[in-house]
Amino acid sequence: MPSPAFSAPVALSARPGGALRGRLRPPGDKSISHRAIILGLLARGVTEIDGLLEGDDVLRTAAACRALGGEVTRIGDGAWRVSGPGLGALLAPNEPLDFGNAGTGTRLMMGVVGGHGITAAFDGDASLRKRPMRRILDPLTAMGAQVVSESPGGRCPIVLKGCPEPAPILYRTPVASAQIKSAVLLAGLNSPGDVCVIEREASRDHTEKMLVHFGAEVAVTIEGEGRRIVVKGRPRLTAARVVVPADPSSAAFPLVAALITPGSDIVIEGVMMNPLRAGLIATLLEMGAAIDVLDRRNEGGEEVADLRVRASALNGVDVPAARAPSMIDEYPILAVAASFARGGTRMRGLTELQVKESDRLAAVAAGLQAAGVDHTIEGDDLIVRGGAVRGGGVVATHLDHRIAMSFLVLGLAAERGMAIDDGAMIATSYPGFAADMGRLGSHFS
Repeated sequence: MPSPAFSAPVALSARPGGALRGRLRPPGDKSISHRAIILGLLARGVTEIDGLLEGDDVLRTAAACRALGGEVTRIGDGAWRVSGPGLGALLAPNEPLDFGNAGTGTRLMMGVVGGHGITAAFDGDASLRKRPMRRILDPLTAMGAQVVSESPGGRCPIVLKGCPEPAPILYRTPVASAQIKSAVLLAGLNSPGDVCVIEREASRDHTEKMLVHFGAEVAVTIEGEGRRIVVKGRPRLTAARVVVPADPSSAAFPLVAALITPGSDIVIEGVMMNPLRAGLIATLLEMGAAIDVLDRRNEGGEEVADLRVRASALNGVDVPAARAPSMIDEYPILAVAASFARGGTRMRGLTELQVKESDRLAAVAAGLQAAGVDHTIEGDDLIVRGGAVRGGGVVATHLDHRIAMSFLVLGLAAERGMAIDDGAMIATSYPGFAADMGRLGSHFS
């Protein structure tokens, strides 16, 4: 297994330092990076991947695929090759699969194991051990998998015994979650029949698109119950080249930094513009952000574009709960943008934030408190009342990379800067964050 990309806590601080200028391309999208490696494991032939995110989360998934019999090789900066035993032929791992902080990798690989006649143990760091897995295990057991052991509340460490012939089922997701949907679809690939997932609200659709890219038969329709996804079992998956677009969740940090730092004017290159991932951009535009979408194009089956971002006078808005699935990872950085906006911003329906790498709703509120930002939580709504931000506090990150980056960004525009107790885990999703921000003119110490 890979060595963790972080260990001892690394305290960091950010202070105002002038306008941000220049161009950057954020790292490859984490969601697509996970899926590209996993489908390379299940396909016949050699899958070539360009632009892979080389953060700790994705490296953990790569290591898990090696443990299941795949050859996963780095051949250059962001360039990887994957050759697997193929669908139905995975090997049982000799040791527990240690996913570190990677919730996406854990849940997707549970789907893979659940659809094969092998047994695997899943574990991770202290943060991952707090995250609920029962929502993944329930549909997998309905398909024939068995949970041999689990920690209280359906948490890791978990030992899962897969089913060599998973039952074709129709499953209605209890919440809008691409991870639940993807686990069911990945398990269903080895089913003798069709597997159907129905979601009331659309979650990100990278798994469906990539399955088609690798040769699977996937039908997506919109019906009265919501979005219906049907995957035909036992497809002939064939290796395919994947170009990973820049991660919109990572792009969110320099984007908001430029919006709130006076005089800034930057270009962020190659950002994925999938409508099911673009909720933050839609919200910021409603707030009055100066974001120009340039050179729309297609890369690896996904629409991408360059974004020119300039410092803007933002206004508070009401963010509907229905938008949450398209920006669930971006609420911490949206709260930072809202801190500098005129008036109040209400973010509705944030229940899912409480079961991410940390309780993000509580962590964001504590960070805003440390920064002197007026805010309240009403039920699962977060209300931020913007204005001049004093800053000067220290934020507890709770091993959460997005909390860490969000409040460093806040420090770039706060009167007294801002500090975080630990930035080491930023490497899970954006290993070059400090360097990229430095090239734009900011500095963390």
